[in-house]
Amino acid sequence: MLITKARTCGTPAFEAAWRTEDSRIAAGHILLRWVPSREGGIDVTARLGLARSEVLLASWPGLTGDWSGIVQPTLAEVMGLHSALSLAAAALEMVVS
Repeated sequence: MLITKARTCGTPAFEAAWRTEDSRIAAGHILLRWVPSREGGIDVTARLGLARSEVLLASWPGLTGDWSGIVQPTLAEVMGLHSALSLAAAALEMVVS
């Protein structure tokens, strides 16, 4: 597994891991997967790990060239949404306890 730092526009760096094997995604982590498409580009998918499952965030079929500008906005939005939901869940747990 290769781990590197990635940065989206104006946000702190986050760790990104590239894996070749299919395995469960940890809660709060995003998995990017790309495979060659039949048409000659790259099919990219992004999945988000949740506590008990994972969800498909986006799919970009047939990307060519530097596709980071297409994928990065989705990742930045998802990280922000996940942070907000985590904060809301923690606040709700404090109120209920």
